[in-house]
Amino acid sequence: MKVTNEQLKLAADTIRCLCADMVEKANSGHPGAAMGMADMAATLYLRHLRVDPQDTSWKNRDRLVFSGGHASALVYALSHLSGTGGVSMDELQTFRQFGSRCAGHPERGVMPGVEVTTGPLGQGFAMAVGLAIGAKMKGRANRTWVFMGDGDMEEGISHEAASLAGTLKLGGLTAIYDFNDIQIEGHVTDTNRDDAKKRFEAYGWKVVEIDGHDFDQIQRAFLRASKVVDVPVLVIAKTVIGKGAPTKAGTHGCHGAPLGPEEVAATKKALGFDPEKSFYVPQEVYDMFAARAAMCHRWRNIDVRREKEEAKARKAQGIADPAPVTREQLLAALPKFDPEKPVATRAANGAVMNALADVFTNLVGGSADLEGSNKTGLKKYGWIAPGDFSGRNFHWGVRELAMTAMVNGLTAYEDLRAFGATFFVFSDYCRPALRLAAIMEVPSIFVFSHDSFYVGEDGPTHEPIEQLAAIRTIPNVTTFRPADANETGYAWVEMLMNTKGPSCIMTTRQNLPILEGTSAEGVAKGAYTIWQAGQQSKETILFIATGSEVSLCIDAAKRVWDESDGRQSVRVVSMPSVERFLAQKCTYREYIVPGEMTKRVIVEAGSRFGWDRFRLDWRKTKFVTKDDFGASGPYKVLAKEFGFTVDRVVECAKELMA
Repeated sequence: MKVTNEQLKLAADTIRCLCADMVEKANSGHPGAAMGMADMAATLYLRHLRVDPQDTSWKNRDRLVFSGGHASALVYALSHLSGTGGVSMDELQTFRQFGSRCAGHPERGVMPGVEVTTGPLGQGFAMAVGLAIGAKMKGRANRTWVFMGDGDMEEGISHEAASLAGTLKLGGLTAIYDFNDIQIEGHVTDTNRDDAKKRFEAYGWKVVEIDGHDFDQIQRAFLRASKVVDVPVLVIAKTVIGKGAPTKAGTHGCHGAPLGPEEVAATKKALGFDPEKSFYVPQEVYDMFAARAAMCHRWRNIDVRREKEEAKARKAQGIADPAPVTREQLLAALPKFDPEKPVATRAANGAVMNALADVFTNLVGGSADLEGSNKTGLKKYGWIAPGDFSGRNFHWGVRELAMTAMVNGLTAYEDLRAFGATFFVFSDYCRPALRLAAIMEVPSIFVFSHDSFYVGEDGPTHEPIEQLAAIRTIPNVTTFRPADANETGYAWVEMLMNTKGPSCIMTTRQNLPILEGTSAEGVAKGAYTIWQAGQQSKETILFIATGSEVSLCIDAAKRVWDESDGRQSVRVVSMPSVERFLAQKCTYREYIVPGEMTKRVIVEAGSRFGWDRFRLDWRKTKFVTKDDFGASGPYKVLAKEFGFTVDRVVECAKELMA
C-alpha cells in the first residue's frame, strides 16, 4: 500500500481537528502535543507500525507507547481511524467523561491497543524499554516504538532507563522525541538546556535529528531506525506544539487547555476543513487506515498460521506445549528447611526462587545492584548482557525507579513474569511505578529485603519504618511479610499465582527460627493461628504479628501461658498478608481474629499506621511498633532499646490481664 505525502498530510490534519474537537467538547485536556505529533503519528501508523486492529493481542505485533499520556486524544483518534477496539465517533465525543474508554490518560485494559498505562512522565518510556527487552528475550522480531516529549526527557526515570537500554545494546527500540520546547510554565529551555543528542549518544544510542513536520524526513528517519538492530534509536523531532492553530501554535497556551471555539474554527479553516463541522473524517482517510489495517491483518494471519504449523510439528515429534503451572506444582517444588537451623528470610527467599524457577520457566528479573544482599540470583540461568538476551537474570544497576517500571514493561509483554529487588527502605524510589502496576493490574513481583530496623549498623537512613504501611495503602498491591523460611516459600507460590496485580515480599537480614505450625493455606488467606494454648474465650490474649515478630510473640505467649500455670489462654496469629486477610469472608476473619477476643497485643517492627483497624477496644489493645526513626547499632542492641523483646511483649499482655 503506497501512501503519498499529500495523503499523509490529509490524515494528519484530520487527526489535528479530531483532537481539537475532543478537547473542546470535554472542556478539558491537552490539544497541543496531539496536534504537534500528528504528522509523525500518521506516518508511523500508515507506513511502519505492524499492529492488527482486529487482534490487539497478536504476539508478534509492534508495541507502541505514548509516554506523554496527556496526548491521549491522539491515541483515541488513531484508535478510531484504524478501527482498533471499535472506537466509534460517538465514543470520541465522551473523551474524559466518567465511564468512557477515552480516559484522560491512556489506560491498559480499558482501551484496546494500549500496551501500558501512561501519565506520570517518563514512566511510559521506561516501560517501553521493558517491552523491548521482552521482545528480545522471547526472540521476536517486532519493534517497540515510544513517543516521548520534553517532560519525559526531564524526568530522571528516563535517564535511568535510557542508560541501561544503551548499555544492553537494545536494538528494536525506537524513541521518537517530540521536541517542541513548550511546557506549562513556558519554554523548556528556561529550565533545561541539555543536549539530548550528545547525552543519548553517550548512552550508546543511535540519534537522528529531523523536522517533525517534514514527511520526507520523517519517513527516512523511521526507515533508518527500522534497519538498526544492534542499538536503540532516538529520533529527535523538532515540532510546533498545537501545529495548525493560527494564534496558539508554538505557545504554552495550547499545552493543557482547550483552544477555544474561535481558535478551533480558525484551525479547521486554516487546514482546509469546514469550520462548521465537528468530529469530521474524510472518507479517503478512513480508506487509508482500512487498507493499512487489512495489510497488517494479513501479516498477522501468516504469522498465526506459522505458529500453528510449528505447534503441529512439535506435537508430531511428541513435544507437548507447556501447560500452565499449578499451585500444587509450585508447592511440591518448594525446598525443605532444617527446623534446627535458623535462616534469614532473604536467604530462604533465594533458595525458594531458585527452586521455583525450574518450574516457573518465565520468571526473570534481578536486583538494583544488590543481588548479593537480596539473594535473588537464579543460579542456573545466566545473565542478560549487552546484545545477549538469552539469560534470565538482570543487572539493573542502581536504578530503582526505572527498574520497577522496566519490570512492569517486561511483565506487560506476553509470557514473562518479571521481578525487581532492592532494600525495603528504597521502595520509596519504586513507589510511582509500583502504583502504576497496581492500576494496570500487571502482576509484577518485587522483593524488598532488609525489611526493618533490624538492618542495624547502617542506621536510620537504611532502616524502613513507614514503608510497609505506605505500600499497604496502595490499592491492588498484595504484600507478604513472612515469619520464617516456610512462609517465604508459601508467599512465593501465592505471588506467582496472582495475575491481577503486583505483589511484594519483605524479607529479613537477620536469621529467624523455623517455626512449627506454618500453613500454606494460612498464608494464602493472609493470616492464621500459628500457636495457641488454653481454652479460647473472650479472656484470651490475642497476639497479632507479621514477619520477624511472629516468633517473638510465640515466645511471649508461651511465657504468659507458663507463668500463669495454664490459667491464661493465649493465641498467636501470623498475618503475613494484611490485604489477603481483609479480602477473606467475614466467617474466616472472625474464626482467626474473633470479635470476642478484645485483649490484643499487636506487634510489628514498623509504623503503627493501619493496625488500629484490628483494635476493638482502645483500653484492651497494646501496640509494640516503631513510630520514629531507627538508629545505628547491632540489631540485637536496637531490639532491646526499641522494646522489641519478649519481656516487653509479656509486659503488655500482663497489663491486659490485670
